Amino acid sequence: MTANSSVLITGASTGIGAIYAERFARRGHDLVLVARDKARLEILAARLREENSVAVDVLQADLTQPNDLAAVETRLRDDSRIGILINNAGIPQSGRFLEQTAEGIDRLIALNTTALTRLASAIAPRLAQAGEGAIVNIGSVVGLAPELGMSIYGATKAFVLFLSQGLHLELSPKGIYVQAVLPAATRTELWERAGIDINTLPAVMEVGELVDAALVGFDRRELVTIPPLHVAERWDTLDAARQGLLSEVRQGHAAERYRTTS
Repeated sequence: MTANSSVLITGASTGIGAIYAERFARRGHDLVLVARDKARLEILAARLREENSVAVDVLQADLTQPNDLAAVETRLRDDSRIGILINNAGIPQSGRFLEQTAEGIDRLIALNTTALTRLASAIAPRLAQAGEGAIVNIGSVVGLAPELGMSIYGATKAFVLFLSQGLHLELSPKGIYVQAVLPAATRTELWERAGIDINTLPAVMEVGELVDAALVGFDRRELVTIPPLHVAERWDTLDAARQGLLSEVRQGHAAERYRTTS
């Protein structure tokens, strides 16, 4: 299915999502592009149709809105041509934790975690029945780094990594490939929306380079792809340390250091 299937991409009007659309169109995949900005989607779709002779459908949706999210879920459940989901839509955190509003927190969590999870849930049963397909979840290295101070955004991206690892364990035996992509700073409009001048950052990856690297990981069937990580063994060491820690968790009694009278 993944060789000839359609690809549904969220957050496809600009940035990482738009480049994913370009790259999959070049590979000959038909596309379903999802975003709030219909005008941008239509312009991108027209160009990709002309340049690559692929079918491109546009689905305008704000994934924080229940009706819009439900419409995309229905498309994923019912359209048997879609074999790849790129869960890319997301928003950044603007300001520190104490500066957040209740509405802003709700929107951030709704888009970065709830929508992503529900879309994966919508397509997974059909892919499992087919015995093939792929779900790509765009996370962030911020999910590994609370020191960066983006507490809510980082927490949502830690969720994306955990979810992807869990889905891999559950779905890979059914033929479904799950990939978590963890970018670092990438040149997209998200920074401007968060009120951050991207030119003040010490190093920023171009979005085309990011997506091309992520697709190398996709083709290699990596579970976790971190494009800016130069020493791959560091991730392996981190994951091995995590598993080693779990092997030391003996649940029957508190650890000795907690059983002291001093």
